[in-house]
Parts: sequence; C-alpha cells; structure tokens
Amino acid sequence: MKREETVDFHIRAAWHAIARMYNQRAAEHDATMSMGFVLLNIDSELGTPATKIAPLMGLEARSLTRILKTLEERRIIERRADPNDKRSVRIFLTRDGRRRKEKARETVVRFNEAVRAVVPKSDLRVFFDVVQRINRVADREHGQHPQ
Repeated sequence: MKREETVDFHIRAAWHAIARMYNQRAAEHDATMSMGFVLLNIDSELGTPATKIAPLMGLEARSLTRILKTLEERRIIERRADPNDKRSVRIFLTRDGRRRKEKARETVVRFNEAVRAVVPKSDLRVFFDVVQRINRVADREHGQHPQ
C-alpha cells in the first residue's frame, strides 16, 4: 500500500497544514497554537479547574504544565484557589488573556468559515462521521474501548 493510500497519511498531512497555519497566526501575537487552544478551553467568567484543561485538549498533564507556566509568566492567565475547594486550583484569564482568547476564537472561526465555503454541508457531515469512526477504531486499537 502506498502511503498516499493510507488513512493516517491524509489525516496527518491535513493536521500539519492546519497546525502550520494556526502557528503562523499565533506567532503574529507572540504565541503558539497550543497556547491558543489552552485559552479557548478556559471559561472566561468562571475560570477552569487546572485538572480539566489537559483532558479537554487531549494533552498530557506535563505538556499542559509547561504551557500554563509560560502563560502565567506572560500574565495571560492567573492561578487562583478554588473558592469551593481550597485544594483545587482554577485558571483564569487576565484582561490580556481574554483579548488573546478572542483572537484565537476569531482565527478558528475564520478557518472553519473558509472550509465551509468550499466543502458542502453534506460532505462535512460524511467527513465528521468518518472521523468519528476512525477515532473509535484508533481507541479500540489502543485498548481504550474493547469491542
């Protein structure tokens, strides 16, 4: 089987193109795509428990810790004790963080609008269905959800 005939080749190629585009946009704001995704996963009003962000993004906790440290050093986020559980830490956006989150959101929306302008709704529905099936197969192969 040629690599161009494999499912993972096309997924990886598409994701790398998307990641390059997002990283290029993020670099214009002295950031990375990962930083933008973290900001998008923080509730702008209530903050988000630090332990909830990594699973939302499919990241390992170690990777998230480095990103959060950088965001905190740049005063884009701040950590606060959870008022309901002092053992827990919530991540809040600063004013700059809210501004940067909005820029990240605009970038994601603009990309999705560009895709929707050239891919019919019916094709997107099929695409989403196929990707969900591929995810289930990958989870089974990884031992996440036995058949």
